[in-house]
Amino acid sequence: MKIPTIQGIIKRRILINYRAEPESVQKILPAPFRPKIFKNKAIAGICLIRLEHARPKFVPGFLGLTSENAAHRIAVVWEDENGITREGVYVPRRDTDSSINTTVGGKLFSGVYHKAQFVAKEIENKLDFKMISEDQKITVGFTGKVSDTFPKTSIFSSLTESSKFFEAGSVGFSDAKNTKQLDGILLQIDDWKVSAFDISSVYSSFYNDESMFPEKTIEFDHALYMHDIAHEWHSVKSVESD
Repeated sequence: MKIPTIQGIIKRRILINYRAEPESVQKILPAPFRPKIFKNKAIAGICLIRLEHARPKFVPGFLGLTSENAAHRIAVVWEDENGITREGVYVPRRDTDSSINTTVGGKLFSGVYHKAQFVAKEIENKLDFKMISEDQKITVGFTGKVSDTFPKTSIFSSLTESSKFFEAGSVGFSDAKNTKQLDGILLQIDDWKVSAFDISSVYSSFYNDESMFPEKTIEFDHALYMHDIAHEWHSVKSVESD
């Protein structure tokens, strides 16, 4: 699917990351994707992003949109038509508070968007965040704050190692409407900067669903934070799913 280049500002982006057993993750991935393995684990997560001044590149900034968005995503690899291994993320679920995004999802934006309510509150330098989808299928909640310290409990050895891993996954694919194609979109950030984000509590009904992720097959690993970043979204060639 060809979409116009979208530009804007990432006001706030939090990547909540989980480590999971590859066998559980593979069951929910469409072909040709398979989990990208890091230290024998698959890496899944949630991208929670507040976009401001988002608009096609030819539209003035003051006409841009502001929205809160959530994407449950899984780091994947696959082989293209030339047999070259590619990497990115597969997004099984997208949620937004924007009625426009739900309307133009699959047309102006890649993927299908579900309407949701978002509440983000700053409390004594902590962010208390909640999201619940209108179809009642997805609930996300966390409390956390920006930190100078990367957690020792992570399977990533450092903030730098984590940053490089997630910067490489800049292409995201989602199920397209009424087709077996997987629509793709590239997030271009020229000034990639992340900080550690200390999570004191986190919940996702998607990753807590034991029908998909049986007990002890997935656990929270760490989180990252970005803010005030200029960016562009570019369409990429769709992938055919079996």
